[in-house]
Amino acid sequence: MFNKNNLLSYLIVLFVGVILGAGGVALAGRVQPAPILIQPPAPTAVPDPTATPGPLRVFVSGAVTVPAVYELAPGSIMQQAIEQAGGFTEEADTAVVNLALPLQDGMQIYVPTVAETAVQGPPVVANPVVRSEGIDIGNAPAEEGGSTGGLVNINSADVAELDTLPGIGPSTAEKIVEYRETNGPFATIDEIMSVSGIGPAKFEQIQAFITVGE
Repeated sequence: MFNKNNLLSYLIVLFVGVILGAGGVALAGRVQPAPILIQPPAPTAVPDPTATPGPLRVFVSGAVTVPAVYELAPGSIMQQAIEQAGGFTEEADTAVVNLALPLQDGMQIYVPTVAETAVQGPPVVANPVVRSEGIDIGNAPAEEGGSTGGLVNINSADVAELDTLPGIGPSTAEKIVEYRETNGPFATIDEIMSVSGIGPAKFEQIQAFITVGE
């Protein structure tokens, strides 16, 4: 039989159990908080880089101090090309050259002498003497012998014509003539690098101004 003390203990245990059970039901019924989502901001669109125009390469020849191929900044004009070539010689006919003409990549500028323009006829002051991509503008004297469309034909040009090419002096011009007389005509323009004294660097200077003809 239960005595009073045992009964009281059972009642206490029962009461605690009821309280704990009710607390568990209340906790189970609580709404769980929503998870926190962290979203990084969308990347900012970066504009495509603008292409930087390369330098202009022009061939200045004729009555200038140092005929050669020169690199000039985009937007350069004829006067800057003449200055790069050391300026006009005393024989140059400056009246036919428009110093304000904008330059184009690959342009060939030929400055004639007074004697040349006297033979060609009265100069056109507004137009420079320029050959660009085989088109003659102004009063440029016509190429003789080995020229094709404003280019020097390395299979038929003589020493004097070859000497007008940038970086090609009289001795190298003679070697070009001797090479083709010994080995036959050049099949391609890059075959000229087989000539003693003409390497890749010099070929790069002259490749825009030479041809092997048709």
